[in-house]
Amino acid sequence: MLTSVSPLPGSAIVPTTLVKRDAFGDEYDVMEVVLDKVTPYQHIEILDAATFGRCLFLDDIIQSAESDEYIYHESMVHPAMIMHPCPKRVLIIGGGEGGILREVLRHNTVTQVTMVDIDREVVRACKKYLAEWNQVAFDDPRTEVIYADGRAFVNWTRESWDVIISDLTDPVKDGPSSGLFSLEFYEVVNQRLAEDGILVVQGESVSPDELDLHLAMFRTIARVFPRVRVHSAEIPSFDDTWGVIVASKRLELGVLAPCEVDRTIAARGCSGLRFYDGTKHSLLNSLPHYLRLAQSGQGQIITDDQPVFIRTNDGSQTSS
Repeated sequence: MLTSVSPLPGSAIVPTTLVKRDAFGDEYDVMEVVLDKVTPYQHIEILDAATFGRCLFLDDIIQSAESDEYIYHESMVHPAMIMHPCPKRVLIIGGGEGGILREVLRHNTVTQVTMVDIDREVVRACKKYLAEWNQVAFDDPRTEVIYADGRAFVNWTRESWDVIISDLTDPVKDGPSSGLFSLEFYEVVNQRLAEDGILVVQGESVSPDELDLHLAMFRTIARVFPRVRVHSAEIPSFDDTWGVIVASKRLELGVLAPCEVDRTIAARGCSGLRFYDGTKHSLLNSLPHYLRLAQSGQGQIITDDQPVFIRTNDGSQTSS
């Protein structure tokens, strides 16, 4: 929601005229509204914010910001890609702004990337207004973009991938991603992974007061995959620490030595990284004690019959 702010009486400085209030009550000072559009699936807003630069919001939830999108996208892609011995075929579910695609294509081992996004309008808007995010990724000959529901796609395809990256929006009730967090969905994803493949899932907030959704996702994925690890990164524009869940059927997901990570980055031709390197790889896997304790406990498993939804400020979407 955007609201106007009037200048302060007697002030010589004219403040920002618009404030964006997101689904959680957080506020962003807005310099310019670049795009405000409702699609058949969601509400798109691209805004120039005073603090974070250009930002993408979907259904009033920030997805990425110019100032720190590289932190999110590099942490989602490179730790898992580096742990795989030779990732060639990659599936991205979601990822409309193209940042995940951009980072995957840095790896010279990659021969094909299939990106499946339900909303053509989001991808079209991001190509036009977020060109710094996707650069030339959508024009790369290795890229194939399919506009479809991610769950429907994995149900009917019989292809397999070395890496599958689930870069979905939050599970908002009746939203476009609400059916892609369940045990049943991950069971099908498991079938689409190569035997030494890796699954990567944006794992929601891992802050101490916002753990419920992350833990439900972690437990659900661990029911399907025998090897599961989590790393995290602080995303300033989210005002939060974000988790990334990495899972595999048989590939060991152990911590790699910094020198080994840096050698692989160089061999893969992954130049230009701003967040991730060998030293950061080690730090990403150093989870706080409270999180490791919480992950070892019991709790809800997400199923089609027992979904979970993100909690918003007004309580209109609540965990079931």
